[in-house]
Amino acid sequence: MSVISATIFAGILLSTASEIRETRWFWRRSKTTPLQWLLCFPLGTRPSGRVFFWSYIFYLSRFIHMWRTFFTILRRRKLVFFQLFYNSILTFTSFLWLEFSQSFQVLVILFTTLVYSVVYGYRFWTGIGLPRACFPLVINCQMVLLGCNLVCHIGVLLLHFMKNGGCNGIGAWVFNCVLNAAILLLFLKFYVQMHLEKRKFCLIATKGEDNVKLKDY
Repeated sequence: MSVISATIFAGILLSTASEIRETRWFWRRSKTTPLQWLLCFPLGTRPSGRVFFWSYIFYLSRFIHMWRTFFTILRRRKLVFFQLFYNSILTFTSFLWLEFSQSFQVLVILFTTLVYSVVYGYRFWTGIGLPRACFPLVINCQMVLLGCNLVCHIGVLLLHFMKNGGCNGIGAWVFNCVLNAAILLLFLKFYVQMHLEKRKFCLIATKGEDNVKLKDY
């Protein structure tokens, strides 16, 4: 999964750089910057070309994540509802990106694949017995990813009202906002519960050490 994510990241990054380099002359006429193009596709943009090719590859990779969830169920391991919901929603939103040529999908794919390559690489690192990080790396990476997505959504909203004609696929973007808001709320709930359980465990462990010290005394 880490290699697949890194491949998609490199592919869409190079394709985006080539697309910007070859169409920059056209953007100068409409006074459009590369960042504005990444956040807000012009109206009438069709899902074709090298950038959307890698977007389609990213959509297909979502089914591999779903297979991982399926095998987790078969192995009777603990399945977190947030993981199941997140994988299902991201697969659906990836389809919307392609179907409606939704704006800002390039940045989201870049952020997502970069985070996934780090997260799954770290899981492989710890899976072969190498030392873990001194902080919850996976949770922190997911928080950074959700924060970047939130900033992108705000950027799309601002450009849609500032730019003449608006952004392409804005209807799908509104629906995507609702799904991302649900993911954010579930993640915050999961994050708070995790810290509360960790704090409770630390309190129990501290009381146990105090009882042992009293008995020794």
